[in-house]
Amino acid sequence: MLKHTRNIVFVLTLIMVFAYKPSLAQRGIYDTLKVRAFITASGDTIPMSYLPGVEVSTRLSTRAKKYYTEWTRLRKAVYVTYPYAIAASRIMNEINARLEGVHDRKQRKKIIRSREKELKKEFADKLTQLSVYQGKVLMKLIYRQTGSNCYEIIDEYKGSFTATFYQTIAIIFGSNLKQTYDAFGKDAMMEKIVIDVEKMYGYRS
Repeated sequence: MLKHTRNIVFVLTLIMVFAYKPSLAQRGIYDTLKVRAFITASGDTIPMSYLPGVEVSTRLSTRAKKYYTEWTRLRKAVYVTYPYAIAASRIMNEINARLEGVHDRKQRKKIIRSREKELKKEFADKLTQLSVYQGKVLMKLIYRQTGSNCYEIIDEYKGSFTATFYQTIAIIFGSNLKQTYDAFGKDAMMEKIVIDVEKMYGYRS
């Protein structure tokens, strides 16, 4: 019985040896795959490949939706109004330059009124199209650019009576001419958007 078993094993071994064909005889065009390589700091080369990107999405929470809505609204308002704030700063510098050395009250008023007519012609229609919210943002940006709130600017060029009058109207419409700007506090989000606008359009504060 043992001898018979040994014979069977011997036959199977012969079959396996003679039935074996080297893989080189079956090599085809797809046997070799080209892959990227990564060389380590020690000089070893290992194969490397890139996995396709995976997009993960989920529903926003109520808090996240509120934040995104507020941010989008503010961003749009800044993009619309920031050019006007830049113009306001430039115009104030021009007026101040023309008023420098002029001490006669009537002459000063004449200079201011002549510039006021030009400003109304250039900006009146555009500014009346702003929403109340955009108007508030604009007043903050004017303070950022000039260092003075809108009440102080009107008071300086048109007098305290006119400044008080427009302040009253602003309050009626839920606004305030005396708004300031806190870049590192309550207006930090606005400041980040302003910096993005400056980079995008090449503005300089």
